[in-house]
Amino acid sequence: MNFKGLIADDRAVSPVIGVILMVAITVILAAVIGTFVLGLGDSLQQSSPSASFGFDYDENGSDYNVTVTHEGGDSIPIDQLSVAFTNASGASVTEDWQGSGPITAGDSSTHTSVGAESTVRVIWTANDGSSSQTIGRSTAPN
Repeated sequence: MNFKGLIADDRAVSPVIGVILMVAITVILAAVIGTFVLGLGDSLQQSSPSASFGFDYDENGSDYNVTVTHEGGDSIPIDQLSVAFTNASGASVTEDWQGSGPITAGDSSTHTSVGAESTVRVIWTANDGSSSQTIGRSTAPN
């Protein structure tokens, strides 16, 4: 038996490794180019601000008035914030944040006629409108 011939026969190793590396490089390049062409890279750069909000409810007949207060975290431009109310039946109303200037800790916005058990959400929207995210949530009392 010729053991030296079996051990020394490595002619196919280099071409196989070369093909695997070329395929891997092609896949990585396709993914990077596809990301830029489809514009996915732009939306990855916009992240929602980190902020906390408090919700105070005052009874107003059968409904509630809610005061949403920015309690801390990032300053947020006022045109990027809105407050949405969704009642138990699924109907939704969205209102602008009340006030002026960038929203910082201590700023509040009061909204009226919030139904019992409605979900109140503070919604941040990116400058270009490409994405939005709920950054605060509360449920009105029953």
